[in-house]
Amino acid sequence: MRQPGRLRRLADKAVPSRESIEGNRWLKPVASRVMHSSLWRFTRRSVPRGVALGMVTGILVPMGQIPASAVLALPLRANIPAAAATTFFTNPLTTPPLWVAAYWLGSWMLGPRTERALAHAQAQAQQQGWGDWFLHQAGPATLTGLVTITFVLAVVGYFGTGLAWRLWIARKWRKRSRDRAARAD
Repeated sequence: MRQPGRLRRLADKAVPSRESIEGNRWLKPVASRVMHSSLWRFTRRSVPRGVALGMVTGILVPMGQIPASAVLALPLRANIPAAAATTFFTNPLTTPPLWVAAYWLGSWMLGPRTERALAHAQAQAQQQGWGDWFLHQAGPATLTGLVTITFVLAVVGYFGTGLAWRLWIARKWRKRSRDRAARAD
């Protein structure tokens, strides 16, 4: 029998036990629902849902991403560990480029700006302040870009995880049939 790898041992150490989750005073009212085995089992349907959900909460929820993904996993029957792990897509290294890309994408989606409109916006920003500029121009563009990027990454995560799952299972079946053939010889 194969020994668990280093990553598995680290995950076992970092993930709280079932008893600690059930005993948590904040989770006690919903512990039976949160601890349902279907939300923690890695299946070909629940893991892609969890990855997509983790992308959505990781990008669109500014704080409390893991609790939000766990709560949203309940009605969606998504895998809670996959959703929680995927929220780490956004971190201090990836968030600034993500927001810059969202701003540029949103600006492009909301319409091209002529040089005259851009000069007018800059003059207006100087007169009214950066807060007004952000609220009326940069905010809508960034929000539009974030929602678009979130949708694309959630779809790619869902189907990519499903494809990876199928490839992994196909590889296991090929190895199993090779092992059977080797034993038969």
